[in-house]
Amino acid sequence: RLVLDAANKLLLPGGVDPHVHIRYPGGKLRETFVSGSQAAAAGGCTTIIEHPISTPPQYSPETLQRRVDAAEAECLVDIVFYGAAGAEHLDQIKPLAAAGICAFKTFLHAAPEGRDQEFLGLTAKNNFELYQVMQEVAKTGLLMAAHTEDNDMVQGGIAALRAAGNTAPIAHCLSRPALAEVLAVQRLLAIAKETKTRVYLVHISAPESMELARAARAQGLEVYVETCPHYLYMSEADVARHGAYCKCNPALRSREMADALWQYVSDGTVDTIGSDHAPYLVAEKENHKEDIFVAPAGFPGLETRLGYMLRAVHEGRISLGRAVELLSANPAKIFDLYPQKGSLRPGADADLVLLDPEQPYQLRAEDLATMARDVCHFMDGVTLYGPVAQTYVRGRLVYDQGRFPAEPGYGRWIRLNNSRESRA
Repeated sequence: RLVLDAANKLLLPGGVDPHVHIRYPGGKLRETFVSGSQAAAAGGCTTIIEHPISTPPQYSPETLQRRVDAAEAECLVDIVFYGAAGAEHLDQIKPLAAAGICAFKTFLHAAPEGRDQEFLGLTAKNNFELYQVMQEVAKTGLLMAAHTEDNDMVQGGIAALRAAGNTAPIAHCLSRPALAEVLAVQRLLAIAKETKTRVYLVHISAPESMELARAARAQGLEVYVETCPHYLYMSEADVARHGAYCKCNPALRSREMADALWQYVSDGTVDTIGSDHAPYLVAEKENHKEDIFVAPAGFPGLETRLGYMLRAVHEGRISLGRAVELLSANPAKIFDLYPQKGSLRPGADADLVLLDPEQPYQLRAEDLATMARDVCHFMDGVTLYGPVAQTYVRGRLVYDQGRFPAEPGYGRWIRLNNSRESRA
């Protein structure tokens, strides 16, 4: 029997982060499953849903198993895997579903410059490729998560800005306007209607995209929406100020557009808050002195997702119950992990987080567990709420005020039963 002293603190269900890029064993210098899962535990996250970007991505049962083996040897928290769905390996979609993934992930634009191997089997760059991918994913009954940025808009924008000699940090935002996301969401939803594909829209950053998702739901499509703390609390001004350290895809928007997203968070349009945790080396972020388009996009977020959303609770933007839905219950339900994950119901996995949601703290990058802490200094001094005191996974203490008592390998891979019969 587990007995906790929770005086002056709340006990919340462990977080389920639906958008994580640890990438190990590909990109092992950026993060390992040890450091990444420690970051998760420190951030009150007890289950991570790992996306396919790696070298190579998990586009087949064999490449999936390579990543599963690495995770099971190192993770402190439990882990679920996406599968890659792209135009290059259509024949692998059905066997990959049977291998136990939770969903598929597809990018609607070409691989970023210099990163072709990390995106192998993961892209659908035009309408016909996307139609083919969605036809195959629909046959499995699994969700298709989509990175929705229009390839023509993105590639054209980068080329035009480079030709004009504009490669300063803010050019990244100019090259990927909200319209690039909106156009991609439009065609994705049109093809989803035709193919009857279940859709999960990752890191939505534009209010118009939210409206499209709401309209699609009204027409009977199964559509889920995710956004991230940085699209709610940061803006393009941060890119101008901090350069590549604040570069992410989709790009950060105007302050007005970020403020407008809160309506959709509070009214139920947004289903989940993902971190889009994306660790990089300082050398990679600094490789942009002459051209912002060279630097990779993304930054760590596993340890700040909870703190940002408890800040939103403190500010009166959402209730504590709504924060728990967004961070724990909803992602668990959407990815078939509930009620074992994301709940405090009898019989659940005893994934628990102990904290005081009213306690403010100042973020310090040097205190983070991620290996990529040195690319997080642009967040130094940001006020968050609810520093995690303890995190438990399946009843075992894995984080205790800066310490990690559980040994690497305690975390489990959750293999989903995706047979057509079981989903009927």
